[in-house]
Amino acid sequence: MQTGLRTYQPAKCSEGYTLYCPSVPKFEPSEKPAGEIYLIDMTGEIVHRWPTQTALQSFCRLLPNGNLLYPTNDRSDLASAGIREIDPQGNVIWFYPCRADHDFQILANGNLLIHAITERAWPGLAAGMTRHPYMLETTRAGELVWEWKGEEHLEDLRRVLPASSWDFLMERALGKFAFDWAHNNTLQIIPPNRAYDQELAAGVTAPRFKPGNIVFSYRSVDVIGVIDRDSGDIVWAWGPGVIDGQHKPHMLPNGRILIYDNGTLRGYSRVIEVDPLSETIEWEYTADPKESFLSRFISGAQRLSNGNTLICEGAKGRLFEVTPAGEIVWDFVNPHSTPAARGSVYRCLRYTPEEAKGLLDRIG
Repeated sequence: MQTGLRTYQPAKCSEGYTLYCPSVPKFEPSEKPAGEIYLIDMTGEIVHRWPTQTALQSFCRLLPNGNLLYPTNDRSDLASAGIREIDPQGNVIWFYPCRADHDFQILANGNLLIHAITERAWPGLAAGMTRHPYMLETTRAGELVWEWKGEEHLEDLRRVLPASSWDFLMERALGKFAFDWAHNNTLQIIPPNRAYDQELAAGVTAPRFKPGNIVFSYRSVDVIGVIDRDSGDIVWAWGPGVIDGQHKPHMLPNGRILIYDNGTLRGYSRVIEVDPLSETIEWEYTADPKESFLSRFISGAQRLSNGNTLICEGAKGRLFEVTPAGEIVWDFVNPHSTPAARGSVYRCLRYTPEEAKGLLDRIG
């Protein structure tokens, strides 16, 4: 596959800067740097790069002041595992040790909401130690102010899923995915949205899609759902028989949920937009032929301000932008690597020039 910039139609694109990092599965102290995080412009040129001395698998977030937050891929060694804030030169200026895994969010109060993992035995799942989703909110001073444990909410899933979907979930959870029965890869905060407004208008006393609730994604069992932040209950879930190994479901302001549906067993990927009230697919992007667009793992999508969608076809390290009609107007394949870095890219994010101004001002 040709690397670098392959397509660019400026008049049809959502202009900005794209942030991504090639995966570094294991940190070797002899490799300097172990990995690098890149911010590229619309022509594919590197605007800035951050060297790292840790494993990298997940994604990063640019802060308004030009610093960067990223989680490591060292989930077992708490001496290095966690969330780091680095300055434009790559210096670590803040570190929160935890078994960070796949996703995190920055809250309006400055706290971090982090998805991590734990292991313990739990009745109803496989015998012995089992890996579970774990979410926590921490202050920058390291104070734990909220936590959520996925294994304690199995009955919530039984209540909100159809019986056939629950049976599918338990078959997977007790089968080959028993150790990592959920493999949650998403923690996305629900913004103000139309589905919430519709629930309020219908007189729903406990709206499921209220802003501040959390969208999750249990990849091992093809389930996405919503956690009520106040009660901790899972209040909505959907997916078995429709999605396949999905990543990064998140609520859009229009009240729909955007999902990268990997197609791990299906054999082709697609990006879909689901109405959670009717549980119907309202928009879909696939390739022609369908099998030419496939990442069986990682990946994600982002709805841009002009209505286009930025897609990360992670296994190939391919980042591309499509219009609502499915036209590819920007297409880039990661050409950068270090000895430790794979070519794959877990996720990417497009930042507007205004959102990137803090960094651009600091690097001149």
